[in-house]
Parts: sequence; structure tokens; C-alpha cells
Amino acid sequence: MSEAAHPESASTAPEPTTAPESSRREFLRWLSLGGVGVAATGGALLAAAPKVWAEDPADAAIMVLAGATVIDGTNARPRPDTSVVLAGDRIVSLIRGRPAPRTNGVRIVDARGKFVIPGLWDMHAHGTVDEDIFPPLHLANGVTGIREMWGYPEVEALRRRIDAGQALGPRMRVASPIIDEPPTILGPPAVLVRTPTEARAAVRRSRDEGADFVKVYSYLGRDAYFAIMDEARRQRLPVAGHLPYRVTAAEASDLGQRSFEHLFGLPVATSLREREFTQRIAETPVTDPTAYFYLMREWEWEATESFSLRRAVGLFRRLARNGTWLSPTLAVNRVVNSPADTFAADPRMRYMPASYRATWAERVKIFAPNTPERTVRQREFFQFLSRLVGHAQRTGVAIVGGTDCGNPYCFPGFSLHDELALLVDAGLSELEALQSVTRNAARYLGEEQTTGTVQRGRVADLVLLDADPLADIRNTRRIHAVVTRGRLITSAQRSRMLADVESAAANPTLARRAPSCPCHPALPTPTARRVRQGGR
Repeated sequence: MSEAAHPESASTAPEPTTAPESSRREFLRWLSLGGVGVAATGGALLAAAPKVWAEDPADAAIMVLAGATVIDGTNARPRPDTSVVLAGDRIVSLIRGRPAPRTNGVRIVDARGKFVIPGLWDMHAHGTVDEDIFPPLHLANGVTGIREMWGYPEVEALRRRIDAGQALGPRMRVASPIIDEPPTILGPPAVLVRTPTEARAAVRRSRDEGADFVKVYSYLGRDAYFAIMDEARRQRLPVAGHLPYRVTAAEASDLGQRSFEHLFGLPVATSLREREFTQRIAETPVTDPTAYFYLMREWEWEATESFSLRRAVGLFRRLARNGTWLSPTLAVNRVVNSPADTFAADPRMRYMPASYRATWAERVKIFAPNTPERTVRQREFFQFLSRLVGHAQRTGVAIVGGTDCGNPYCFPGFSLHDELALLVDAGLSELEALQSVTRNAARYLGEEQTTGTVQRGRVADLVLLDADPLADIRNTRRIHAVVTRGRLITSAQRSRMLADVESAAANPTLARRAPSCPCHPALPTPTARRVRQGGR
């Protein structure tokens, strides 16, 4: 931030240890104009005077983002010339049209010409435990919260450290270990269940270990899946994840699955030939899980040729009625349906360690088209998925934005802005796309009274932008500063964070292993290669 952003720092005179009583009263009178009672809020601030009215403005418990245009994440019109008042980690007031008084011990941030939006949530993230890479990249990009989609002890330990203020990172809502059924592409720390009894036990263990929700995966058989859904309902745990291959979208929605990730299964579910494909799937045993993955991919591509808008609308109305959300992860879907070298020269690669760069370059070849014909086919398939998201949004299905970061060329933090642009390309308005990672994310998590919007009483997770995201959603990339848990990350500090990540990524002495790809298979077997090339 510039000196102008901190009027209290302009003078060379030493700051008093506490603010004069008249200065405090003047600020509290101004604060009361925003509808905050002095008795209720101001009195509490005065009682904490030695801490609140700090000598160093950077340490002040009160901060004012002064004179910004506020886009609060609701359907309200943007509010120009508005000051957002923060006390600790909460928003206490929004005051329009009245400049904040110069007050010793209150940090005044000049936000004129800036746009304040809620902190962003990446609702499908992986790899968070790489602490010097992923958490700072999230925060530097305004991602103040994530839904970590594969829980295990190291993830939970990091969450506890962040919540305790011992580490800097986004808020985290963490899945159970992924629950699947063998044979599967997954290894530890996934939990593999073979019977309904084991499936129920896995749900109860997830509850006991503190998971926020149960994560289900593609290879679950019907008996195990139905047992998971029943036990999760008993334990009051939401269920999210992949639509299992052998369960229909309608069935999973009726059973209460909270979200479908990646749009898996929806091409079949919206096809006039759904019954035929469902029968094929039921009659094809899973012997080689990687080959089965590619076979399912082929069938999904084939299903798009018999797409029915009427069936899609019927399905989406059902999902909306049941409260089933979609997490499209268009960012990763775009990557895996593009030629392998499409993103290899992305300048953001400098923030990723060499182990990631090498693994991504190999892994993307598993999915990438390898002939001109397949390039056309996969490009058309991605366009189909994009249109499907638009149909779902218009039919009333709630959508949350996520990236599947940790997978090839899906960068922590950065790729969420790619996702927002892809959602707009799919047919969402700029505001709807922004809400998918702010207000909608909070609603999905059941936390709309505490986060997701810029309103009094909400947590102080905010992003200051240099340009209007409602004029062009790509302006969410133009980040000036970030507020996380009431802590301001200035423009200069943000630059240092990015430089530190780049330095850590380039350090060859830090041994890293790129995270296993939890939403897509490992390197294919020879059988899988034949399937990928068009064989059965």
C-alpha cells in the first residue's frame, strides 16, 4: 500500500500510546451513522482501548476500507463511496457517502477507485498440505476459503494450525478420506469398502475424525453407495463427490447427495439413450479400473450425440428440488480436453515445483487428444459440458465454483479466476459467477450468516480490486489487496508472498511429490491405452 493508504502514517510526529478521548468519540459518532449503536459496539471498543487504539496503525483492531465501491455478493446494486469498517475479524458497519475521520489508532485504508468483493472460495481444491506453495497462492489470489476434497491427518493438522493463527492460509472445510470400492484407481489414504457394513463403518469413522462431509468416488457399487447415503443421513453428514458409475444421477439426487463434481455422469443422464447406457454399465464388470475410466469416457462422449434438452430440464428440475448442487470444475475439464502442450508454457508454472511440472506434463497426456479427430471431438465435448452448465443454471440448479487444483495446469488460487471466466462463457452473468464462489459457497456450506457476503456481522474476508468485476469478470484477477480474518495483505505484501512462493518452488533442496490425482486415474495400463485410442 502507498503512504496515502494510511493517513495516520503521513505525519512524522510520534503516535500517542492511545487515542485522545475526543478522537475516539469523533470516530464512534461517525460509526454510529452507519447504524451501529455506540452503546453496543463503540462501548465495547472503548473498553478494549489499549489494544484497539494501538500505537501502530498496522496493529489496530479497527480498520476502515474507505471510499470503495462495494459489491456485496447479494443481488443489491453496487454501492459507491462506501467505507467498510472492520473490528478484528468481523465487518461491523458499511457507511456510505461520509468520509472516515482521521483517528489515531484506527487504520484507514484509502480504497477510493477500488472495488470490494467478498473473499472467494475454491469449492474443489486439493494439495493444501504443500504449505509453502498452495496456501499462500490461494490467499494472494483472494481465495480466503477452500473446500479440500480429500481429507487425511496432515490436512486436518494444517487446518488446526491455520485456525489457531499458527500458519497463514485460507479457511478450510475438509472432506473425509475418499470412500471407494475396489478395484479402484485410488490408493492410500483412500478408504476402500467391500460391503455395506464396511461402508457404514467408514461413514461413522469419518464423523469421529471430524470430517465436514463424506467424499464418495466413482467405483462404488450400488449396495455400498446406498449404505453410505443412509448412514450419512443418520450421522447428519453431507455427502459430496463423484456420481458413482453404477448409480444414476436421479437416484443419487433423490438419496440426498449434496453435490456432483466435474459433471461426471450428466452426459448419460441427459441422453435419450440413458437406459441403454445404464444397462451397458451394469453389465460391464470393473476388472481394470483405469480401462473402465476410459470406457466410461467414451460412452459419455457417445451419449452427447443423443442429448435431449427436455430430459436435461427434467433432471435439473429434480436436482434443484432435491437441493443437489453442481460443482462443474470447468478449469480442469478444459485442461483434460485440450492438446497436451496447450498449457505447458503458462507463466504461472514458475510457482510450481519441478516435481509438479514433470508430473503434470506426463499426466496430461493420459487425457489429451492424440489425433486431429480426437482433438475436435474433445473440444466439442468440453463445449457440450459448458452448455450443460448454462442449462442447469437457467433451470434453477445451484452452482458452486471450484477448480480441482493440484491436477495438471490447475493452479491454486489463479485457476479460480479462470473458472469464473469459464462460468461466464457457459452463460452465467458476471454476478452469478461471482456468487458461485462467494454467497453460493456460503449457502452450500450452511454458513451464509457468517461468510460469503459483505454485510454487517460477516467475517472480514474481502478482496480489493482495481477494476469492476461486474463489467468484466476477468477483473477479479486485478487484485489490489486481500483481507483474510481481518488481516490486511497489502499490494506490496502480496507481491512478496508471490516472490516467496516462486523462490520455494525453485529450491531443489525441498523434496516434493506432486499430489496423486484424486479425480482422475494414474498412468494407463496397456488396455487403457487401447480404449483411449478408440478400442473396446
